[in-house]
Parts: sequence; structure tokens; C-alpha cells
Amino acid sequence: MKLKIQALSKELDKKNFECGQVLLDNYIRKQAKQDVSRDLSACFVLVDDQLIAKGYYTLSASSINRDDFPDELRKKLPPAYIDLPTILLGRLAIEKSIQGKGYGEIMLYDALKRSLEISQRLGSLAVIVEPIDEKAKSFYASYGFILLAGTGKMFIPMKTVKGLVSV
Repeated sequence: MKLKIQALSKELDKKNFECGQVLLDNYIRKQAKQDVSRDLSACFVLVDDQLIAKGYYTLSASSINRDDFPDELRKKLPPAYIDLPTILLGRLAIEKSIQGKGYGEIMLYDALKRSLEISQRLGSLAVIVEPIDEKAKSFYASYGFILLAGTGKMFIPMKTVKGLVSV
């Protein structure tokens, strides 16, 4: 099976997408197209040669209050910045039939690479995620994401992303 990542488009077949999380299944089936058309997010889909969705992720602009960041990072930033620019990796899901085969990592690296490219033109301190469960939290932590205490969110600084992916 040959897979590629492309932007969400109307030709893609996503009606049978199932990753094991109803919220994520319903998002790609019912909401993603609307969010993209409203410029609320960008959605990138892992598809096979018949354009059947096998995975996806979303990116959008975001910000995090400086008080949510760890002290060691906050000390390095100008105090005038109350909200710090970030990129939100809002959703990342892999179809059940291909889970456990490395496609989550491929999608994460693609998302991080795109985020780094964006940050070099726009400026962004980090990529933020909101893990849906403990399994997702463990997945992100294994790539260097750090928990933002009290928020349920995790982040990875762009300086770390640079070390993971090359643009």
C-alpha cells in the first residue's frame, strides 16, 4: 500500500475513517472541511492510492499565556509578551487498520516540519498539543513534548523541533 500526505480536499474518501476515538472519527468525517473552509485550521490527510483517508492532522495558529510556560523558558522571554505565539497541532489520528506501523510518527514529523517552515516566516515559539488520553500523552512525550502544568496541554519548543526535522 502506497501512502502520501496531502491537504484535505473534496475528492478524499473519509466516510469510513475509524481510529478508535469517536471524537476524532467524527471530526474528519463531519467537521474538518468546514473548519478548513472557514480558515480555522489546515488539515493534512494520509491517503492511499484510491484517496481513502488513513490518517490526518490539523494545524492552526494559537497562543499560550506566558504564565503557563515553565519558569526556565519564561525567564528568557521579554516580559511584554503576555500571550506567546504557538502553532496548535489540534488533532492527529491514524486509521485502526494501520495503527502501530509508524504512521503516527510519520504524520507527527510532517506536522512538525510544516510548523517549523511556518515559524520561519511568521514567528512561533512552540508547537502545542492537547492529548486526548494517556496513550497520546505518552506518544507526544516520547518525541520531547513537555507538559504545561495545570493546562492538560503539552508543548515542544521550535528550537527542539529544529533538531528533530530538517527544512
